[in-house]
Amino acid sequence: MEQTATRPRHFWPVAAASLLWNAFGAYDWLMTNSRNAAYLAPFPPEFMQYVDAMPYWALAAWTLGVWAAVAGSILLLRRSRFAVHAFAASLLGLAASTAYQASIELPASMISGPAIGMTLVIWIGAIALLWYAVRMRGQGGVAVGCLTTAQTKVMASAPIRRLFTFIL
Repeated sequence: MEQTATRPRHFWPVAAASLLWNAFGAYDWLMTNSRNAAYLAPFPPEFMQYVDAMPYWALAAWTLGVWAAVAGSILLLRRSRFAVHAFAASLLGLAASTAYQASIELPASMISGPAIGMTLVIWIGAIALLWYAVRMRGQGGVAVGCLTTAQTKVMASAPIRRLFTFIL
C-alpha cells in the first residue's frame, strides 16, 4: 500500500504568509538601498544618515537577514529541508544587525515605541519561522518525508538519491 506524508492543514497558509511577510522586508531593503524618494518620504532625514553610516559588515548582516528569510520562505513553499538553514542564516543576520544597532547611538526617531515594537515583531517572526521550519522537517512536512513510498523506491539508486538529496 502506498503512503504519502501528510502536511498539516496550516502548512500552506503559514508558508504563503511567511513569503508575504518576508517579501515586505525585501521591498523595504530594495526601496531603502535604491534611495526611492517616494518610499523614503515618510522617514525622518536622520534615517538615511544612519543607513549611509552603516559599516559594510552591518549592511551585509541586514542583507543576509532579509534575503535569507525570503529564500527560507521560498524553500518552505517548495517543502525543502534547506528552509531551516535559510531561516537560521536569516536569524544570524538579524542578530548581527541588532547587535550593530545596540552598539551605536541611534537617532531618537529610531528608538521610539513603534520602532522598538517593530524590531520585536521581526524577532518574534524570525524565531517563529525557524521553529516552524524545524517542526515541519521533523514531522515530514518538508524534504524527502513528502515523497510517496513508490517515489522513494525509484530513488534507491545511489546517483539519483545523491542528486535528489542535494536538490532538496
